Order: sequence, then structure tokens, then C-alpha cells
Amino acid sequence: MRKKLEKLFGLLSVAAVCLAFAGCTTTGDSTGSTGSAYSSIIMIVVLIAVFYFFMIRPEQKKKKKTEEMRSSLAVGSKITTIGGMVGKIVAIDGDLITFETGEDRVRIQVTKWAISTNDIQKTEEKK
Repeated sequence: MRKKLEKLFGLLSVAAVCLAFAGCTTTGDSTGSTGSAYSSIIMIVVLIAVFYFFMIRPEQKKKKKTEEMRSSLAVGSKITTIGGMVGKIVAIDGDLITFETGEDRVRIQVTKWAISTNDIQKTEEKK
């Protein structure tokens, strides 16, 4: 879906640039130049709006959701790190999280930004 939106955005931006350049060329008539200038400005504003709503805003939402997930971690939560390690949190000390992996109870410390998912997030996605 994201690839399709990026492709659509690329086509829209190319079309906007073409229309902007086509609208800026005048034949010497001074009354038509203000209309083409306004259309160029409108196309640029539309281009920026499309860029914001399809690229920037979804990324901000995703970042906010990830930060909320990381701040809601608690002792006993099952987590997966960005490296793929799975375990259960046994201690949280500021930005450091200590978790156990497997039955052999190996304890590993990582920072909060290294947590990719937790069990609460997985159950919410299934619903």
C-alpha cells in the first residue's frame, strides 16, 4: 500500500511540476500572467499538502505509537527486540531494560529504543 502511495505521489509531483512550468509561460499578455502565477502557487500548495498527508503524518503517527508502547512496558511483559530476541522483562531501570530469554534464564540488558514489540501490542493487532 505504501509503495502505491509513493508511486502516486511521484506521479502527482511530476504532473504538478509540468503544470507549473506550463502555466508560467506567457505569450506577452499581462492579464494572463496573474492567473498562471496563482495556479502555480495553488499547485505547489496542493503538492505540499499531498506530501504531508501521505508521507509525513503517517510516519509521525507510527513514531508516536511506538513511543507509547515503549513507555508502557512493565515487568513481566513479553517483548521482542529489533534484533529478534524474545523474552520476558524482569527489571526496568530508566532507559535500560533487563529481560530473560528461554528456560536457561539468560539475562540481557538493552535500551528501550531496541524494543520492537510487546505482547500487549500483538494482542491489540489481532482484535
